[in-house]
Amino acid sequence: MEQIEKLREIINGSDNIVFFGGAGVSTESGIPDFRSVDGLYNQKYDYPPETILSHTFYRHYPEEFFRFYKDKMLCLSAKPNKAHRKLAQWEREGRLKAVITQNIDGLHQAAGSKRVLELHGSVLRNYCQKCGKFFDAEYMLCAEGVPVCDDCGGRVKPDVVLYEEGLDQKTLSDAVSCISKADVLIVGGTSLVVYPAAGLIDYYQGDKLILINKTPTARDHAANLVVSGSIGEIFGVL
Repeated sequence: MEQIEKLREIINGSDNIVFFGGAGVSTESGIPDFRSVDGLYNQKYDYPPETILSHTFYRHYPEEFFRFYKDKMLCLSAKPNKAHRKLAQWEREGRLKAVITQNIDGLHQAAGSKRVLELHGSVLRNYCQKCGKFFDAEYMLCAEGVPVCDDCGGRVKPDVVLYEEGLDQKTLSDAVSCISKADVLIVGGTSLVVYPAAGLIDYYQGDKLILINKTPTARDHAANLVVSGSIGEIFGVL
């Protein structure tokens, strides 16, 4: 396939690649996508997922929030796929400078990536809102009802960015810096509709913008190379 050959040539010729990824990177590990045809947004619940995963809902209806969160967001049995592993390999080889992800599953780190900027946080980190004590994801999964701190009894909140909450400014600033300095920017597995994250690619100043996705995105016209298909399969042959 001509696009694959072009992609391979660009990657082999660079030592300053940044990868920006979304939900499509993790769907091949069995983690549901929010916006695909069979994603969470098209399943039926008492409330829409956007409502449940909002800061307001978390505050006012914590039991319902955590019932959904534990059922649908904690996919702790998921394993890294070919895309995660290839990115970690490129980092070891000195080609890849950073992974910027909208995902909260920790699979990039599980695959061996070291420089991972998590725009929306991680389900693997959870903190007591009262005393700040740290709890892992297994604690959250096993907790009855609303997870509370075993020291002070405060509510334990996942370190994930809910709707109505702002992104971490340090993470956002680091992402902008990485993208603006990149020679090659590969954007994969994202529909590029969630802002402010989707706006990050506007900071790219190079001429090797690569978009990899199963379906067209709103930014395809701006890309130097568009590769359609499964990101795991595509990365698996590189």
